[in-house]
Formats: sequence, structure tokens, C-alpha cells
Amino acid sequence: MRIGELARRTDTTERSLRYYEEQDLLRPARRASGYREYAEDDVRVVRAIRMLLAAGLNTATIAEVLTCMTDDGEVLVPACVGLAPVLVRERRRIDATIDELLAARRLLDDIIEVAAQAPPTPPACDERVQ
Repeated sequence: MRIGELARRTDTTERSLRYYEEQDLLRPARRASGYREYAEDDVRVVRAIRMLLAAGLNTATIAEVLTCMTDDGEVLVPACVGLAPVLVRERRRIDATIDELLAARRLLDDIIEVAAQAPPTPPACDERVQ
């Protein structure tokens, strides 16, 4: 199938599919004309890539784990014994990012609280803030 059909069947964009190919996550065959030719299995691969991206993994990690995942139709299932440590590492990375974002939000909340209690600002400040 051509790239447009794969994009439609996986609810993604052609640009994303090209990016997945650049990241070596997809490996379509090439016709003599240079057009990409995708196999039926590429539908499953793209769905797996999208699920892993939605789970917070970056493309480098996806390249590391993709061949060790199978799709049961609803969720990805690890098919390799050594996959758990990689997924735990990614979970810890996501947890650390969440902690950093929560700290940033608390700091911003403090600033907002002080700003809400501040006296009225001169008109020049109002123009810059909009």
C-alpha cells in the first residue's frame, strides 16, 4: 500500500510516517519509481509506535523495544523477557518529569498568589501583559 493509505488506516499523517522511517522504526520497500510500498504488517507497527509514543516513550526507546512488542488488538504486550527493566526505566523518567512539572506548577501558583494581591499596575504594564 502507498503512504496515503497507511496514513488513513492508522489515523496518522504522511509526515509522521516519513519521520518514523527516518527514525528507522518503519522500513518500507521502494518501488522502481521510488515510491514507498508498505506491507499489511506496517499497519500494526504504526499502531504500536503510536501507542508507545502516547505512553511517553521517545523514538530512540521505541526503536529499542518495538521488536519485543506484540499487539493483542487492544494493548501492546511485551514478548521479550528483558523488556521490563527498559519499561521501568522509562516509567522512572516519566515520574521524574512529573515531579519537575509539579514543582514548577507550585512555584507558579506562589507567584500567581502574590500577583493577585499586588496593587494595581500602571497602564504601561497592562499593555505589555496582554
